Amino acid sequence: MVMTVSDKAAQRQRRRMRFRKYLPLYIIALPGLAYLFINNYMPLPGIVLAFKKYNAVRGIFGSAWAGFSNFKYLFSTQDAFIITRNTILYNCAFIVIGTVCSLTIAIILSELNIGIKKFYQSAILLPYLISSVIVSYLVFSFLSTENGFLNNTILKALNVQPVSWYTEKKYWPFILIFVNTWKNSGYTCIIYLATIIGFDRAYYEAAEIDGASKWQQITKITLPMLRPTIIMLILLAVGRIFYSDFGLFYQVPQNSGALYSVTNTIDTYVYRGLLELGDITMSAAAGVYQSVVGFILVFSANMIIRKIDRESALF
Repeated sequence: MVMTVSDKAAQRQRRRMRFRKYLPLYIIALPGLAYLFINNYMPLPGIVLAFKKYNAVRGIFGSAWAGFSNFKYLFSTQDAFIITRNTILYNCAFIVIGTVCSLTIAIILSELNIGIKKFYQSAILLPYLISSVIVSYLVFSFLSTENGFLNNTILKALNVQPVSWYTEKKYWPFILIFVNTWKNSGYTCIIYLATIIGFDRAYYEAAEIDGASKWQQITKITLPMLRPTIIMLILLAVGRIFYSDFGLFYQVPQNSGALYSVTNTIDTYVYRGLLELGDITMSAAAGVYQSVVGFILVFSANMIIRKIDRESALF
């Protein structure tokens, strides 16, 4: 079908009207898009640093090529297995425990009245907004050997000897998982709660008429309808499974050397190496390695989900 001149003019007019209609939304989105471009896309040419022997005088593109020698930094020491193990296992625990806690909180909040719900939403979200530095001092106020809350109240009341928390590494996997869950569950539960609020209440009303209990409504209605949101958030978390919360693993343990075997991850290891060696190419190599592995993990997880349930996959 051939378009006439009048049809093309009408089409251009519709496009102009559509642009004017959504112009306020484009203006609102502009700062976010500018930040995304500056923070995520402008640094992309710097990836070449991972394959260079950087010389500040020659610059990034004038420096000599180093091939894959920078990547050996992550795997040439005896700590390579430890930091990789810690990074993967901690993130797997964060995904599983964080998802369960966030879902539980969101479902509980959805059953409260509006006034109480708003209060608890704000209270639960507050830890997510607190800086990791502040969180580290809050944890220190609980775990300090001399003046900590646990040693001077609970353990003292139980006639238990004070524990030197910052030298006893056996406690820290549990401490780090607890702190991460406390800090981040509030943000994730808000996403789940927003999804639950959008559900058609007719499903629940029909279930009540049929005599379904609250537990049956949760397992048969809420969780199945939440599945696409759960899968999306898990896929995004899987993509960052080779990254770690630097503040959590560096600030919260107070950079204690006695805890390195259970708190050292790829990010903290590279940071400490840079403090000693000052080689930014190694940091770039670590970033490329984490990004490539994350990309592969997201695609692999999405392919598995597509085979199980095509409609729940992201792409």
